[in-house]
Amino acid sequence: MKYNRTFIIFLIWAGIIEGISTLGLFFVAMPMKYYYDTPEAVKIAGMTHGFLFLGLVAMFIIGKSQNLITTRMMWGGIVGAILPFGPFVVDVKLYKLLQTKK
Repeated sequence: MKYNRTFIIFLIWAGIIEGISTLGLFFVAMPMKYYYDTPEAVKIAGMTHGFLFLGLVAMFIIGKSQNLITTRMMWGGIVGAILPFGPFVVDVKLYKLLQTKK
């Protein structure tokens, strides 16, 4: 299967941004909520993370529906989006795919 390089690059960037939002939620917003009694941080970071998560999942589904990626890649990306640090693992695999398919 010939992959759409531009779409793969967008998936990589979306995964990086979503992964960073997860880290911000876990390591910034949640400690602020529990140690400094500021629940607003989790509301903002959680909503942002949720939006980015749904966007990443939608990108994998759209990629599959447009035959830009394989079914295995779609499911791997969705499972990776659910797991903490998963988007970074998926991004490494996507980047390696770009390097081999020049």
